[in-house]
Amino acid sequence: MLGILGKSISTGIVTTSYPAAPPDVSSHARGRPEIDWANWKDVRPAAAICPTGAISYQEANGQRLVQLDLARCVFCGLCAEVDKAIRMTNVCECAARRHEALIFIARYCLNDDGTHHRHLDGPTTPGASPLGNSPPAPAASLDSLGRQIEQRADQIFGRSLHIREVDAGSCNGCEVEIVGLNSPVYDVERFGIHFVASPRHADLLLVTGPVTRNMELALKKTYDATPDPRLVVAVGACGCSGGIFGVNYATRGAVDAVIPVDVYIPGCPPTPHALLHGILLAMGRLQRESGH
Repeated sequence: MLGILGKSISTGIVTTSYPAAPPDVSSHARGRPEIDWANWKDVRPAAAICPTGAISYQEANGQRLVQLDLARCVFCGLCAEVDKAIRMTNVCECAARRHEALIFIARYCLNDDGTHHRHLDGPTTPGASPLGNSPPAPAASLDSLGRQIEQRADQIFGRSLHIREVDAGSCNGCEVEIVGLNSPVYDVERFGIHFVASPRHADLLLVTGPVTRNMELALKKTYDATPDPRLVVAVGACGCSGGIFGVNYATRGAVDAVIPVDVYIPGCPPTPHALLHGILLAMGRLQRESGH
């Protein structure tokens, strides 16, 4: 026992100071891709090699519309290997309140040989992707209501948060990172965040994996058993969009195809820092503690 105490004293504090300080992420860690949009010449190689369709394009009237969807991206780096205009970063703070906020779109003039030039605009993150999705109807009253709900949730969850983790069909990669949140390095309980065994005791559902059809009813029942007001965070590319699995005979795809989602955390899997970023964003604490 004395030996353990001595080791703890000699080791000192290992807990990260995030979010008061930037996340201490290894330069070798793989985060979101970064595209040199202005000098990008050809999307086709990256789109062809992307395993999840995170990079895609459409052509019409001599123009090319290019899309990067971080909700689909598994941060594999294959696009960066075939296209010098793309590089992988170690940026892990990618969580967003809406899927649309993870979509980046740029427009180019199309050359006869299939390359593109004259970067016209972008990247932008519109309310909805013009690649087939209808934009939501503008309504100032809905925005006002959303702000009221957010303020109310912040009042309720600002001091503590109880999380029920739900594996709806993941490969367990996200679970490995979630377990790390309770380690001395990340120490999620310093924020008043605790994991609970029952959804009846939870404020937030942390859902991983594409929702398998066998887990669809269980997830709905778990959501219904969670008392209001409740939050739902979709974890990883699979939870955000269906990821590498998509929608098929065995899976429903993204979590929001089954239950409402409040925050999306991209990655495959997202790191503990990325998870902290998303959970604190859901709580509304991130803006206060970072001064934003």
